[in-house]
Amino acid sequence: MSIAVPVVLAGARGHGHWHLDNIRRLQDKGIVRLAGICELTPLSPREIPEGLGAPEQSADFGALLESTGARIAVVCTPIPTHTDLALTAARKGVHLLLEKPPAPSWAEFRRMADGVAEAGVACQIGFQSLGSHAVPAIRGLIADGVIGEIAGVGGAGAWARAEDYYRRAPWAGRRRLNGVDVIDGALTNPLAHAVATALALAGATRADDVTGIETELAHANAIESDDTSCVRVRTAGGREIVVAATLCAEDPDDPYVIVHGSRGRITYWYKQDRVLLQRAGHGPEESEYGRTDLLENLVDHLRDGTPLLVPPAVTESFMRVVEAIRVAPDPVRLPDEAWHLLPGERRRVVPGVDGLVAAAADTLALFSELGAPWAFPTAHPKEVSP
Repeated sequence: MSIAVPVVLAGARGHGHWHLDNIRRLQDKGIVRLAGICELTPLSPREIPEGLGAPEQSADFGALLESTGARIAVVCTPIPTHTDLALTAARKGVHLLLEKPPAPSWAEFRRMADGVAEAGVACQIGFQSLGSHAVPAIRGLIADGVIGEIAGVGGAGAWARAEDYYRRAPWAGRRRLNGVDVIDGALTNPLAHAVATALALAGATRADDVTGIETELAHANAIESDDTSCVRVRTAGGREIVVAATLCAEDPDDPYVIVHGSRGRITYWYKQDRVLLQRAGHGPEESEYGRTDLLENLVDHLRDGTPLLVPPAVTESFMRVVEAIRVAPDPVRLPDEAWHLLPGERRRVVPGVDGLVAAAADTLALFSELGAPWAFPTAHPKEVSP
């Protein structure tokens, strides 16, 4: 029987709770063992899920990796800290599961990816949707010509976040903090999966697959970054990818990606691993798929060479989008008449935005092209060359 791999989790609060629960699940299967938690303030016993024991805790990440003998580090910390923590682990020979977005800029991403490669450690980027078995299934349908020639890929995310969401941490909703890039916007963080998944299904995951990017960034909330935005990516293969997202939806729903073909379409609700195939001459066909956990895949990679599902190279095109958003003009502040506050939920709603998001994914049009009066397109032809 294999010995459980010792894991240190950096960042165990907020989204880190999900990682604690997942580590507990894998620990129960004998795959990993939680050896340490890195937090500025130690977790209380009540904050640690039952069954994980009393892992060592420290605010010193490097020292904790050494004292625990960790073989894997899961990094779920503020975006600007990702690169330095990843390189700390890499220098100590510790493999990585690095939360998305992997970095706040192309330069920081390159510094991280190159440093990890030089150190010879494995790195998995936490785009869980790319672990879905639906992704290779959809790629197979595309390759087989089931929906004809691919015209493009759309993505839609209509979510809601209360005003308190932007008060959860000093970096929340910021483009920069103390002179350091953060880029915590709708497309780059909460709905980043929509962007990465659309790029993956379009077969455009590497930096040189991207030939042009246009962004339209806006916010209804009192934040610096964007909460209502869309992006168009043009690929070397001649395809267009348009992803639209909002955190100010009227009626929040699960995000999805649509592959548009000349003889049909494939819709993928990536949080549900659910796929709907619609094509000429056939009734609609719906399928649900399993999913490979990315931490488990990383362990399998270390044990028997199983290919990593989301190595840094697979996220290069996503990082080109992050870079385009980073260098874009500051997001447009929506006029007061364009949104209203839901008092009971303390969240801001943009009337009509749900339809705009869906229409963008359906027609591969930007908000401005759909008639949104507050949308201003910005092209970034120079930011996409490697």
